[in-house]
Amino acid sequence: METGAPSGEESRRQLASELAELEERMRAQTPEYEPPAYSEQHVDSLVEEMVDQVPKEAQPGMRTRLRGVLSQEIFDPEVLRGAWYMLNYTARYYADMIKRRYTGEYDTDEWGLDWEFVDAIRPFLTFLYKVYWRVETTGIENVPIEGRALLVSNHSGMLPWDGVMVGTALLTEHPAQRLVRTLYAGLLNQLPYVSTALVRLGQTLATVENGTRLLQQDELVAVFPEGYKGVGKSFKDRYRLARFGRGGFVEMALNTRAPIIPVSVVGCEETYITVAKVPTFTSEEAGLPYFPITLTFPWLGLLGFVPLPTKWYIDFGQPIPTEGYESQAAQNPVLLSLVTDQVRNTIQEMLYRRLEQRRSIFFG
Repeated sequence: METGAPSGEESRRQLASELAELEERMRAQTPEYEPPAYSEQHVDSLVEEMVDQVPKEAQPGMRTRLRGVLSQEIFDPEVLRGAWYMLNYTARYYADMIKRRYTGEYDTDEWGLDWEFVDAIRPFLTFLYKVYWRVETTGIENVPIEGRALLVSNHSGMLPWDGVMVGTALLTEHPAQRLVRTLYAGLLNQLPYVSTALVRLGQTLATVENGTRLLQQDELVAVFPEGYKGVGKSFKDRYRLARFGRGGFVEMALNTRAPIIPVSVVGCEETYITVAKVPTFTSEEAGLPYFPITLTFPWLGLLGFVPLPTKWYIDFGQPIPTEGYESQAAQNPVLLSLVTDQVRNTIQEMLYRRLEQRRSIFFG
């Protein structure tokens, strides 16, 4: 017999005390709110509502057991009153939230960031980060506690899960839980609901002007210079960096004196295994320049978009300072090219080092 375990009566008293304390805090925050009065009739109504959902032949026995559990065996009236208050309060909170969002009555910053939306989706992102992909992060101390910085990462995986996980890493692991402002490709503006969700999460369209203004506001900005070329790599070319565009991200960093932090992501390349690309005869600016064929898409329909549960590593490298360059450095195309190559080579070396340590795609 376990002598240290609390008795049923002690457990009930502890639960009642905790509920009373929680109720007191809720009343202090919203003194105008008062739930419907609690009574034993409410318990009976709740029992009847639950019993009505089961087959008729099982209802008599279930009705008796539920009434016994709710009235005698586990809860006492004091506990039930506290639970009644909290259930009503929670229901009222979410009803109000849904109503406000439906009517557009919620706060955003000038970029459309909606912290309430971020908090609502954070549990799902945390699940992907900690459970599904089991992300291990190093070098998080290289990201400043405050102030501007430009994160530059490799890009892969058909869908931009790497950007989502880099942002989740900073929101989860960083001491300041910093929000990353990712610059996303114009193609995502054409996907229903996607661009709206990205904007509410604090992300914005990838332009030099947007990136520069965010850095001037001391934000943490992330870019993926490989663009479409990165997410469309075939499996045999995984972790071999594509060309880094025209150096627009370097221009942003030089104009704002923001440090450039190289980031390598290993694990995302294998979430979708691309075996072929069908040209769509459109440019990157006009739309998707190719249609990817993977081991699961389009053969499995929408299930083909479910990524594989690979093991991920995200490494944040040493910052590359930009304060030492002259004021007109961003207008020097040769310098832009040199710094672009420096950042690209740094990320490529980080990828190779991580791949040398990895033994398994799914187990690390």
